Amino acid sequence: MSATETHDPNRRDFLYIATGAAAAVGAAAVAWPFIDQMRPDASTLAQASIEVDVSSLTPGASLVVKWRGKPVFIRNRTPEEIESAKAVSLDQLKDPLARNANLGSDAPANDIDRSAGKDKENWLVMIGVCTHLGCIPLGQQGDFGGWFCPCHGSHYDTAGRIRKGPAPQNMAVPAFQFTSDTVVKIG
Repeated sequence: MSATETHDPNRRDFLYIATGAAAAVGAAAVAWPFIDQMRPDASTLAQASIEVDVSSLTPGASLVVKWRGKPVFIRNRTPEEIESAKAVSLDQLKDPLARNANLGSDAPANDIDRSAGKDKENWLVMIGVCTHLGCIPLGQQGDFGGWFCPCHGSHYDTAGRIRKGPAPQNMAVPAFQFTSDTVVKIG
């Protein structure tokens, strides 16, 4: 074919395009059952959110519930624990971010951004998994009176912020809200 000749679409080009389109539709039809089976089943979707009655938690008491297969720590902190957490300067923290799903990803790790907010500052709700290797920390222990992971020595303060040890991040705060004065909805 020379530079002056033009290419005329013909029957062969149409057959190539039609065959390619049919193959793409066929591949999608074969792949769809495999893709569709990866969606979560109804029992998993039912765990998407839970409601927890916290009326029995007096100041200083904690509760551990299971949500999406993970432990969630709910703590009604004492005024002393709140003051201890507020006294910590952000430059003393290993992880300066709140890691709170209810706030922006750049929210600072101050006490109010780690708690349930100004009206319910005494309430702390967080996923109870050490951010080092996924162990379950022990409550009201360690050098800072919060949580301690004995597996590798990570110490968290009374706001769930990493203060000492190999854990790189603060314990995560899941999306939650109080639906009444005594019921918290997680998820």
